[in-house]
Amino acid sequence: MSKYKRVLLKISGEALMGQREYGLDPSMLSRIASEVKSAFSNGTEICLVIGGGNIFRGLSGAANGMERTTADYMGMLATVMNALGMQSALEEQGINTRVLSAIPMQTVCEPYIRRRAVRHMEKGRVVIFAGGTGNPFFTTDTAAALRASEMDCDAIFKGTNVDGVYDSDPKINKDAKKIDELSYLDVISKNLRVMDLSAVTLAKEKNIPIVVFSIHKEKEFAKVLNGDGEFSKVI
Repeated sequence: MSKYKRVLLKISGEALMGQREYGLDPSMLSRIASEVKSAFSNGTEICLVIGGGNIFRGLSGAANGMERTTADYMGMLATVMNALGMQSALEEQGINTRVLSAIPMQTVCEPYIRRRAVRHMEKGRVVIFAGGTGNPFFTTDTAAALRASEMDCDAIFKGTNVDGVYDSDPKINKDAKKIDELSYLDVISKNLRVMDLSAVTLAKEKNIPIVVFSIHKEKEFAKVLNGDGEFSKVI
């Protein structure tokens, strides 16, 4: 049985690329959907925030001379595409899913209304929050912390390429040490890049733990929800 009643899962857009250099890999969508399904079957209410970096990054667009606000809105639209892809993958596995976007586009998804999102989860649906916060200059990390706060989530689960938080990049430094438990202030002062600064600050204010684990390990999300598996916890 899961230790958590309601959680938010944050996945980067890059996680959906699989082995591709760009866009969505259907097999990766299906695999992550199976991760969500195995966790969902334990009775946990789940909502998701997915990044858009596999399609478009606002910061890189701005770095190439595009006006930052326009670039950020393009990044938000990319998250809607990812959310619709994940909805399709989840519903193929028999899980009722709703996409709620901070940027209204009623033809393809519902507008974000807090009470509606809560009601969907109470009815046993997975909710995917798209469109970031709906405002430029904020990342999907911040959107994840914001939605977790609004939904009264017990924790934010960040699915990454590594199985936790390390004192340096384990892909570059073979001697990097994993940190099993750390404080919000550790993350901020040591610039550990668990999530961006505004997201960590918001999680700290609302006292929402951040659990970092590998989304690429099979059934790891369900294990981590039960307190097993490999992860790091920010409290």
